[in-house]
Amino acid sequence: MDEVEKALYAHVQSRFPFVTEAASHLLDAGGKRFRPLLVLLAAEAGEHPGVDDVVTAACVVEITHVGSLYHDDVMDEADLRRGSESANARWDNLVAILTGDFLFAKSSELTAQLGADAVRIQAETFSRLVEGQILETVEPGPDADPLEHYLEVVAGKTGSLIATSARYGARFGGASPEVEQALAAYGEIVGSAFQLSDDIIDVASDSVESGKTPGTDLREGVPTLPVLMAQASTSPEDARLLELLAGPLTDDALHAEALALLRAHPAMDRARAYVVDRATEAKALLGVLPDGPVRAALEAFADVVATRSS
Repeated sequence: MDEVEKALYAHVQSRFPFVTEAASHLLDAGGKRFRPLLVLLAAEAGEHPGVDDVVTAACVVEITHVGSLYHDDVMDEADLRRGSESANARWDNLVAILTGDFLFAKSSELTAQLGADAVRIQAETFSRLVEGQILETVEPGPDADPLEHYLEVVAGKTGSLIATSARYGARFGGASPEVEQALAAYGEIVGSAFQLSDDIIDVASDSVESGKTPGTDLREGVPTLPVLMAQASTSPEDARLLELLAGPLTDDALHAEALALLRAHPAMDRARAYVVDRATEAKALLGVLPDGPVRAALEAFADVVATRSS
């Protein structure tokens, strides 16, 4: 990971100091580096996990992810990212959007070093990621299940790139096609669980320890897992919460009331249980790996994603 961290900064350099500063802004803010870590872990399932292509692939997925955050913050009008000013708050939306584009270009340059098939996988992944972002802006149809619609959004926005992280690691680390396929499926599920645990943190966190303003999704009217599960309630006791969730929550007092009611609602425990079940499903796919430290690490990775609190 030390090698990846150094390489990330090297790959986002520009001829122009301001572009380098803007492109490094969210890297400087930190982050958990889940995607490159998964590349490195998955590579350990292969015969040559230490090759340069594994580090390059780890940089590809993280730079792609960071680029998407610049655009996400513009869409969400977010002021904070990873506990620091978002790029759009520090500069403006134009700088944030173009910096995201610059990072996507850099990730494409790196992917080209990995060969034509990697370029195809990256293009398919990016297509799914953007589809998920677009789908998030569209209301589900009249006959559609809002939760299923949201899970499609999550699979595209988050699951797709984390699936590719595991696939790249296995592939460039020299794992068999069977292991690569299993780890890609594992990554898809873990990736969705990662976003769904983020949904829970957004509600449950009572400080900015998560690196984002608590209740941001709620304020923006984004229907996340706990909200959708709460909205499925038919209990008269939930009338006030349902009323609040049905309307805009831009008013600070209404937002605080809705957040408090949602935190105390059984939907929070149901959401947590759902995410843990998804992690269990992901771990079952690791049966293609022999017992040992690699499998144990990937199992632990799934558990951490499902139960994290920040």
